[in-house]
Amino acid sequence: MIIRSSNQLPQFTFLKGFPVPKNFGLPAASRIEGGRTWPAPSGARHIKVFDVYRYNPDSGRNPSLDRFEVDLDDCGPMVLDALIWVKNRIDPTLAFRRSCREGICGSCAMNIDGTNWLACTRFISETDDPCPVYPLPGLQIIKDLVPDLTHLYAQHEAVQPWLGAGSPEPEAERIQSIEERQQLDGLYECILCFCCSSGCPSYWWNGDRFLGPAALLQAWRWLADSRDEATNERLDRLDDPFRLYRCHTILNCTRTCPKGLNPGRAIAEIKKMIVERRAEKDQNVGG
Repeated sequence: MIIRSSNQLPQFTFLKGFPVPKNFGLPAASRIEGGRTWPAPSGARHIKVFDVYRYNPDSGRNPSLDRFEVDLDDCGPMVLDALIWVKNRIDPTLAFRRSCREGICGSCAMNIDGTNWLACTRFISETDDPCPVYPLPGLQIIKDLVPDLTHLYAQHEAVQPWLGAGSPEPEAERIQSIEERQQLDGLYECILCFCCSSGCPSYWWNGDRFLGPAALLQAWRWLADSRDEATNERLDRLDDPFRLYRCHTILNCTRTCPKGLNPGRAIAEIKKMIVERRAEKDQNVGG
């Protein structure tokens, strides 16, 4: 099945999310243990169970899964609402990021029911019962559901996500036609939630050198911009066995993008542009 957007349904559903057993290959200090169970308030009639990953580096204990029974009659419809309910009503020590609640900021990205997504846009009704909630996979964890994004932001900076223009600055804005502007559709909407990079097996294995889907989508966004004048410099930085070519077209990135973008296609377009540039150089040398 060719995956073109994250709203496509899979052909097969017998393997949900990432079919890796819990604690598979983990060192002893990282193995997830059983945690506490927090029952629903007395009198609650509509209850949803959430198994939430807990980790506090200051405690010296292994990560655990705490079970929270949430009163849906006292809670909003989204998974983020459930987490806020838990934090306000049961356990104020639960740590997670949030900001806009509208799928714009990307702060509340986490692994929900086996899929990387935004907690503010995932309906509770769409998840299993119990619903497992983990931090984004493949990243160092600061506390509970809060991953360390330092390395991902550094990789984003490495692709120089700004306009590269060597010509004199015009008196007015740099003009684009409607058609040129349309080339950026499906690229500029990225909110840097990093659901794609943290869901990429190639990034799990080579995250120290492979830039990952999020950074490469941003790289293509500027390569596709008609106002940018740094195409060759950008391609020189990307033409590397690890920075770009560790992508093996698994397309987890496209499947898990909560904005419906296609990082896999963006990476393919970069590879195509590099091949075309090489062919042009060879033709010029041969001619």
